[in-house]
Amino acid sequence: MYLINIFNDVFHYLSMESSEIDSSSSLSLLMENVSKSYGKITAVRDFSIQIRDGERVALLGENGAGKSTTLKIISGLMKPDTGKVRIFGYPPSSFEAKRMIGYLPEDPSPYLNLSVRENLEYIGAIRETEDLQSRIEDLLDMLSLKGMERQKPLSLSRGNKQKLCLALSIIHHPKFAIMDEPLNYLDIPTQETIFQYFESMKSTFLISTHILSIAKRLTERIVILSSGKKAWEGTIQELEGMEGNGRSIESVVSELMKNVS
Repeated sequence: MYLINIFNDVFHYLSMESSEIDSSSSLSLLMENVSKSYGKITAVRDFSIQIRDGERVALLGENGAGKSTTLKIISGLMKPDTGKVRIFGYPPSSFEAKRMIGYLPEDPSPYLNLSVRENLEYIGAIRETEDLQSRIEDLLDMLSLKGMERQKPLSLSRGNKQKLCLALSIIHHPKFAIMDEPLNYLDIPTQETIFQYFESMKSTFLISTHILSIAKRLTERIVILSSGKKAWEGTIQELEGMEGNGRSIESVVSELMKNVS
């Protein structure tokens, strides 16, 4: 069974070459006409989006809508078949982009042969995290992992493994946090802790979820994906304004997901 390592050795972090910045450097993310297929199956179709520095955006869609593929392309783990992607003006595979990204994939796996603390020390060192030991202590305390710091991931529950992977994705205070279902497997108190911590961060956020309440809590703009295409884009307030006449906001979102040609 193939396990997705959440950093792929931090995306070969130490071997990345520098790239020249282009005119999209004022944007956290620029995607233009991006498409990606797996054989005969098109996962992402002609997708475009712009996210400003500091903005918080939710990528909302049903299962199989193309959300995870889109995030992998943005994070540099996958190349699109067509289209352009830039992170603060840099290609996603560049050293400059990688150092600014904090990426949490869906169902991530940390380094299984390292303990909780060793995972944090390793990724934190590669990410050149300032005051690393203090940062590790803060994350262990915040996520209630202190008593498990010497355990290896295989001995952790799914919820505690998710906590560790969340910590690894934000240990370096990323400028751009890319999160695929970040609250998976977490209990309600931990979810509230994560909500509050994310709200305190000054980062740009792109959060993929199929749960509307998470999108409403963590972001101010929503992009709805359906069958790999953008079905709708707008603010939370604009989406709420489409309620009425017996339609709930969930019904509105469901209709928007279905109305894609």
